[in-house]
Amino acid sequence: MTNIEEMEPARLRYEFKKMLERLEAKQGSGTELISLYIPPDKQIFDVTAQLRDEFGQCSNIKSKQTRTNVQSAISSILSRLKYFKKPPENGMAVFCGTVNTIGDRTDLQCEIVYPPEPLGMYMYRCSSNFELEPLKAMLEEKYVYGLLVIDRREAYWGFLRGNRIEPISGSTSTVPGKQRKGGQSSVRFERLRLIAINEFYKKVGDHASDVFLAEKDFFERFKGLLIGGPSPTKEEFYEGNYLHHEVQKRVLGLFDVAYTNESGLGELVDAAQDALKGIEVVKEKELMTRFLRELVKDDSVAAYGEESVRRNLEMGAVDILLLSDRLRESRLRIKCGSCGYTEERTIRVEPGKTTKDFETGSCPQCSAPLQIEEEVDIIDELTALADQSGTKVEIISDEFEEGSVLYSAFGGIAAILRYRTGY
Repeated sequence: MTNIEEMEPARLRYEFKKMLERLEAKQGSGTELISLYIPPDKQIFDVTAQLRDEFGQCSNIKSKQTRTNVQSAISSILSRLKYFKKPPENGMAVFCGTVNTIGDRTDLQCEIVYPPEPLGMYMYRCSSNFELEPLKAMLEEKYVYGLLVIDRREAYWGFLRGNRIEPISGSTSTVPGKQRKGGQSSVRFERLRLIAINEFYKKVGDHASDVFLAEKDFFERFKGLLIGGPSPTKEEFYEGNYLHHEVQKRVLGLFDVAYTNESGLGELVDAAQDALKGIEVVKEKELMTRFLRELVKDDSVAAYGEESVRRNLEMGAVDILLLSDRLRESRLRIKCGSCGYTEERTIRVEPGKTTKDFETGSCPQCSAPLQIEEEVDIIDELTALADQSGTKVEIISDEFEEGSVLYSAFGGIAAILRYRTGY
């Protein structure tokens, strides 16, 4: 059973993403995998009655193997539902079926998921894969911010969704430069130039407003718009009311940025940190910026890489532990059943794989096969070490530049130390 209701938000998101990756990687032969979504107001009795009816309907399935596998999955679900008098507070999702494993082997697997938000639908579905869209929707950010950068030459707009900047589109202008061509009076030239600026602002305002207003549940989800650019352009645009009135009244502030193309969206988020105080992307960017600054100092109190960070954790020297949410690794304790030799290893677990697929090799002392005695997720293991010395743990998204660097350049494991240790 997977229960992820009572976790820190960042940890919940990590566990949820990892669970969905694992379920998404499972495949069946034919329509043998059952996805069952039970909302909190659904009677368990009604669900079991439908499942028994579905069991009977399976006799119409032509393939004997598919018929047997579907009936086995239904029986497995029924045996689990008998322990529930009613659904949990947020409902439950059950994923069960005969999945393909290594080679031609198969395995009947059944998993109950307690979602972090109430399920609003009842679903019974048989397919060659599990239906995960209702759970994936829970990973979507509940609040979004609009981003718009503009000068008289170009503009670009997009969204800030949690930790992720999502560029949408841009536009370039035909506004002439300040130097007029020969044959035109300066007054006429300036008038034409102002008309071109107004038309460009109007086009940007219309297009950007259409994108922002089209956001799902705009009035509940759209928390505000940030506008960036050089002065006086951004002020001209804002004060000219070129945006739709529902978007205009949600403007949070105007910020100086140098770039007004796609790159300017990230610069705008950085410039607007005070306005965005409290949202995760700002906190995570600040932590990563602090780590990267420490890293280049002569008296640095930064560490990275599993071995270095682990040593510092064991010494109690870590102030903040930074872990990438892309980490998919397990810490294994491996033992020889013959001579008692033990060792620990960290391995990467690919989506759809388990440590059962990992080759442990032979004992270096007696050559007997080694076996996995204990397995723990690397984030769980390092967090437990951190808890022993009161270290703060931050799970960093890779959906912004600095967060991506944590995974790609530092292996997804880094730390800001309390003092220098030499490790």
